[in-house]
Amino acid sequence: MAGKGRPRGPAAPFPLAPRRRARLAVAAMTRSDPPRPVLIAGPTASGKSELALRIAKRDGGVVINADAAQVYDCWRVLTARPSPEDLARAPHRLYGHVPGATRYSVGDWLRDLAPLLAATDRRPIIIGGTGLYLTALTAGLTEIPPIPAELRARSQALIDAGDLAALRADLAREDPETHGRLDLANPVRVQRAWEVLRATGRGLADWHRAQTRPLLNPDTCVRLVLDPDKNILNNRIEQRFHLMIEQGALAEVADFAALGLDPALPAARVLGAPDLLAHLDGALSLEAAIASAVTQTRQFAKRQRSWFRGRMGGWARIDPLGADPLPTVPLT
Repeated sequence: MAGKGRPRGPAAPFPLAPRRRARLAVAAMTRSDPPRPVLIAGPTASGKSELALRIAKRDGGVVINADAAQVYDCWRVLTARPSPEDLARAPHRLYGHVPGATRYSVGDWLRDLAPLLAATDRRPIIIGGTGLYLTALTAGLTEIPPIPAELRARSQALIDAGDLAALRADLAREDPETHGRLDLANPVRVQRAWEVLRATGRGLADWHRAQTRPLLNPDTCVRLVLDPDKNILNNRIEQRFHLMIEQGALAEVADFAALGLDPALPAARVLGAPDLLAHLDGALSLEAAIASAVTQTRQFAKRQRSWFRGRMGGWARIDPLGADPLPTVPLT
């Protein structure tokens, strides 16, 4: 009866059968959240690959490329693709998987990436200097109709004639919104904006307002922009290009030239390739070709940094060449 005898404590838990304990453990594992993706942006030569490898080794992750030049199978040295030693340290995806004759777009990259994200139980570490890839990943992408071949030939003829200014002028007059957002020093971006305007009658800025659902919610990701000191980065760019020469960049360019591909293809425009090709053709000394390539790479890095500042305001900035950046990346 109540009130008699010594008060009772809480009842001891009923012991679970071993099989039920195992089922509950599996259910708990199933309910656990997947590891947070790590997104690493940064200018060329800023140390993205090394940081990604360290995170992958620590967390059991997979390194996924988000650089528009490193997708091509014909370039390893000149685009600083991971070395065989790096590939052995951690799984890598979307490096060197596209033939040089292919025009590969950000939409193609997203389509290749989607099944990788769905299938892997490893922590995705997505790295690259192509800001458009990373923003499309977290903000969505506009599905723009294909550009007719004759229109592409028209735009390419203007560029080949050195008349990129005509494309810029058309954009400034007819699509000032896109013109104001564009990297006007990048002929690929200017050409694309001009072609879309001519083919569809709508500017890129207008198209971008009707974006698809992003593959990743940015709030679920660790988002980092590597932001090293400018002078240190410029020195690293020069040192790395000389190392590329030592590692066989000239032979790589000669092999690419032997393919006889259209020089207007994106793969033919990777940094350093036109300069080294001019040297192989006898138009430039090796010293002049290297100097030109280094200058253009530094200018490209400057544009990358401006792009990251303007478009990635919510991303954490870290100096990869200062204090060790690895502890700033959470484990989950």
